[in-house]
Amino acid sequence: MDLPVFKYHPDPLRSGSIQESREACRCCGEARGYIYTGPVYAQESLDESICPWCIADGSAHDKFDAAFIDEATLPDELPEATVEELVQRTPGYNAWQPEQWFSCCDDAMAFLEPVGVMELRQRYRELEFSIRGNIIYDLGVSGSAATRMLESLNKDKGPTAYIFRCAHCGQHKTYVDGIFDVS
Repeated sequence: MDLPVFKYHPDPLRSGSIQESREACRCCGEARGYIYTGPVYAQESLDESICPWCIADGSAHDKFDAAFIDEATLPDELPEATVEELVQRTPGYNAWQPEQWFSCCDDAMAFLEPVGVMELRQRYRELEFSIRGNIIYDLGVSGSAATRMLESLNKDKGPTAYIFRCAHCGQHKTYVDGIFDVS
């Protein structure tokens, strides 16, 4: 069964936000082979219990008043319809701190995936300078400590880099988050 298409999270399998599972969805009751593993903001605990189809069609939001991306982390300039699509019908992603979301070309950017240094150099080599800039300017880590942090990026253990791409112009934006020791 093909997964639904998410404009702002085009490959939730690669990002780890959706995984194969035999579990039945708490919204529709069906076991469709996949389950959402990202954050859910709702009154009841819905961790790893919602299928991607119930996110995509908005039924999980409607049934549980669930949000999948924290609206407070979204850029202020996004149109309300985009905010609703992101919060109510787009899988979020797990991060060490509250997630960030970027905008470009008057639209939200698409979240691609969390990466460590290995994935960065395999798939996004052109973004290494940008991520080094995140470490130096956003986190205030410089010199050899910045190089050590870059070399220690790990998508599972942190620190982790997060990659976004604009669907209109193709520009990427990144940030780094996680537990790290710069000593």
